[in-house]
Order: sequence, then structure tokens, then C-alpha cells
Amino acid sequence: MASKRDDKELLAIVNKFFVDASPVNKALGIKIISVDSSNPQLQFEMKKDLVGWEYAPMLHGGIIATVLDAIGSIAVYLDIVGKMNSGSAEERMEKYQGRHKLNTIDLRIDYLRPGKGKVFTASSSILRTGKKVGVARMELHNETQHLIAVGTGTYIVAR
Repeated sequence: MASKRDDKELLAIVNKFFVDASPVNKALGIKIISVDSSNPQLQFEMKKDLVGWEYAPMLHGGIIATVLDAIGSIAVYLDIVGKMNSGSAEERMEKYQGRHKLNTIDLRIDYLRPGKGKVFTASSSILRTGKKVGVARMELHNETQHLIAVGTGTYIVAR
């Protein structure tokens, strides 16, 4: 079991790689709130720039897809790094980052209800990770726990 220090270190590293280094994730206002490898989570707040049509103030479908893709890739990343046997969280993350790339191969989104809300939480779980491919299942909820969308992402784990 990881210590609280490891979790804080891991959260800082994942934020560095997936938020600070990603202009689009920064622009969305994404905040990673959990790096639990079995259920990582991120949050973001509704803002007018995320609306698809000003007369219907709800999240644009592309924003939903982007956020679900982000949490899916984070889940695969955490699962792979978690399987490494040695080193601190930072050493394992740096080792992975230097030798591998993680890119989306396929993304399927099911939009279940309009993206209405003030704060949205995306979460993910791993369906499978192998040497070349990782597959994650993602969900997006609003602050009242209404399920907005679900997705499945397939990611190449390139060496």
C-alpha cells in the first residue's frame, strides 16, 4: 500500500505530465483529485467557454470526449507505472516517461444526458493493460451524481 507521501508525490507528478504539460487540459481547468490506480479522478468546473451553444448552457460534446480521454489515459499510465517493481513514484514515472509514449488509438463515447452542472468529475477504471495496448472505461458525472457520459478508450503503449 502506498504511503500518503507517495500519493502526494504521485499526484504532483501526474499533474505535471497531464495538466501542466497539456495546454488543452490547462485551458479546461482540469484538476486531478485522485491518483488511486483503481479509480483515478479529475474535476473541472463549468465555464462559458465550454458551452457548445449559448442558448443551451451545457457542455459541448467535444469537451466531454476530451475529458474522458484524459482520465482514460491517466488510468492506463498509473496502471503501467504501478506495475513497475522498484523505485519511488517519481523514479518510476520518469523512467516510463523517458522510454514510452501513450497515445489514443480508439475512443468511444456514449452521451447519456445533457452536460448540465457546475462541477464535473471524471473517473476511470482499467479493463486491461498489456505490453502494447491499454484499455480503460471512463465515466463523467455532475455534482448531483447524474451520469452524463461513459466511454471506452484504447491506448497504445509504445516503446
